[in-house]
Amino acid sequence: MEYAISTQNLTKRFGNFTAVRNINIQVKPGEIYGFLGPNGAGKTTLIKMLCGLLEPTSGNAQVLGMDLSQETEAIKNRIGYMSQKYSLYEDLTVMENLEFYSGVYGIPLKTKKEKLRQMVKMADLCGRENDLTYGLSSGFRQRLALGCAIISNPSIIFLDEPTSGVSPTSRRMFFEIIHSLAEEGITVIVTTHFMDEAERCNKIMFISGGNLIAADTPANLKNNVLEGTLVQLSLDHAMEQISRIEQLPYIKECNIHGAFLHVILKNESYIDKLEKITRGHAKIITPSLEDVFLALSKQKKAGDSFEQN
Repeated sequence: MEYAISTQNLTKRFGNFTAVRNINIQVKPGEIYGFLGPNGAGKTTLIKMLCGLLEPTSGNAQVLGMDLSQETEAIKNRIGYMSQKYSLYEDLTVMENLEFYSGVYGIPLKTKKEKLRQMVKMADLCGRENDLTYGLSSGFRQRLALGCAIISNPSIIFLDEPTSGVSPTSRRMFFEIIHSLAEEGITVIVTTHFMDEAERCNKIMFISGGNLIAADTPANLKNNVLEGTLVQLSLDHAMEQISRIEQLPYIKECNIHGAFLHVILKNESYIDKLEKITRGHAKIITPSLEDVFLALSKQKKAGDSFEQN
């Protein structure tokens, strides 16, 4: 099987609203593939289609070599899904939640005990098996929800905004677990709006307004998307100067980035001229995924405006 997931013009419309439009992606087995985009971009809708929870309006996909339109139930038996809200029963204990999902997925009795032990260990909940779920921290609930989603040994695990609302430490720990799953050959699809998480994916796609605007490795996107020279500009009252800087003929883009401005010049020969006009200090920097996403989003908006005129 060359691809764990392959889509062909996958589209979902709700009435006159197109939530996902003509998505074409290929995901290799054992790959961590990130869906990156703002809220409402279409990430969750795309995942729900690939899981067989929503029927596409048009287009099709193959998941684990099976046809999404014809073999939906067979696909559901081979995948795991973890939603943003964590599908846990908070009035049950840690072990009772795992017991419940082992029953839902039909885990054989002869392997059930060991599988439950593995999930408790993975979630770092050893000794807390009898704790009620509602009393756990968000990080522990997150890992318990993952354990419930992978207890059946799925070939693909879909994680929809799995780290929202948890601490940076818990987010890092969670991605370490994700990488260990991928090393075991499990394909991981994860939606996120955190750039540091996207950096840890093997491949990412940017989606905006239901449209796929780029898909590649993080390194390739950072090296190839921005045309020009990116500089970090340090100056007083940065926010107030964006509009004026954007009017300069050798400026391609200008965005606020913390206390600095990130400016894309046509080429590095304009650095001295930029410093002279702004009375700031500019240095060439390597683009981040946030720079890439801002550039792609602006290109998308410019394209939409052009089409409407």
